[in-house]
Parts: sequence; structure tokens; C-alpha cells
Amino acid sequence: ELATQLYAGEFPLVDVTVIPDEQIMQHRRMAILELLQKHIRQRDLADLLEQLVTLLLAGYTTQEQLASLMNYMLQVGDTAAPETFIRELARRAPQHEEVLMTVAQKLELKGIEKGRQEGKLAVARTMLTNGLDRNLVMKMTGLTADDLAKIQH
Repeated sequence: ELATQLYAGEFPLVDVTVIPDEQIMQHRRMAILELLQKHIRQRDLADLLEQLVTLLLAGYTTQEQLASLMNYMLQVGDTAAPETFIRELARRAPQHEEVLMTVAQKLELKGIEKGRQEGKLAVARTMLTNGLDRNLVMKMTGLTADDLAKIQH
């Protein structure tokens, strides 16, 4: 009976895109999620900084929710400088600094690792172009045969 009620009955659908931001800001625990869902596809999420800080300072967001929201923003949304954006959130909402800084540090480490990998690939490409043996290039760079196959195409 309950399953029929849940799965066969009508359910309310809320279109957050038509709700004014000012009204969303009044939705307490749901406000930050609704605001992000409404604006996630906009050009730069940094435009939401003031509203996000206001909601974080209101104290409705748990550390776990914040970590999930930041991951959602980084995976789906867009901002020109994600590390700067998150660091500014941390600076202005100090009660969430630990979670936000952890996310920012992970972003930095990911960027550093990506840079290292790109550097290795560039060096390997130069080595191969200059006639060095593939096995020697792999040994010297730590790259795999698959990595080298990617740069030769």
C-alpha cells in the first residue's frame, strides 16, 4: 500500500529555476543546494560567492553536506579559479575552513600531478623524437607503454 502510494501517485515537482534567489535564501537547510542547482550551469559560480557565504554563515550546512556540495560544484559547475574560489569561501566562513581547505588542497595536488604528468609526456616525446629507445624512455620517465602510445599518435 505504501509502495503504491509512493510510486504510483503524483508527486510535486519544484522548478528551482523560476524561484527568485531571495526566496531560495529563506529555505534554510535546502537553500544552498537549491541555489547551486539553479545556477550550476552559469558561466562562473564565483558570482554566487556572497550568497554562499551568507548561507554558510547561517549554520545550516553540515561538514558532510559542504564536502558533497563542493564536489558537485567542481564536477558539474564552472569557475575560472576553483582554488581561489574555495579559499575565499574558507576565509569568509571560518567554521567550514577545514573542509574547504581540504578540498582546495586536493585540487592543488591534482593540478600538480597533472602538470608533472604533462611534463613527463613532453620530455618523453622529445626523447623519442631524438631517437632514444622506447624502453630507455619508459625507464627514465616512469611512463608506461600505453602512455608512450598516446603521445606518438
